[in-house]
Amino acid sequence: MDDSIKRWTAKRKTALVIEIIQGKTTEAEASRSFDLSPSEIEGWIDDAKRGMESSLRANPLDIRGQYEKQLKDLQEAYGAAMLEPHARENTGPCWNEPLERH
Repeated sequence: MDDSIKRWTAKRKTALVIEIIQGKTTEAEASRSFDLSPSEIEGWIDDAKRGMESSLRANPLDIRGQYEKQLKDLQEAYGAAMLEPHARENTGPCWNEPLERH
């Protein structure tokens, strides 16, 4: 990896974490080489572990179920939003008074 990295993008962080996991470098070596704190590198490794666990936990059925639920919720919200103006048009100023039709 380039020792003169100024900005640590997600892609660069990932590459460094993979090098550490593969044993190509250690946290201490990376800390010295790139002038990073050990706790910062440990945080990246922890984030990577959580991300891997999350991605391995989800299967296509879980993702499809989440999508279908979100779609259903949005359709219900849209339907309610479309009915509200119509209901207001057909409602008189008072619930006890009959509607006047023009």
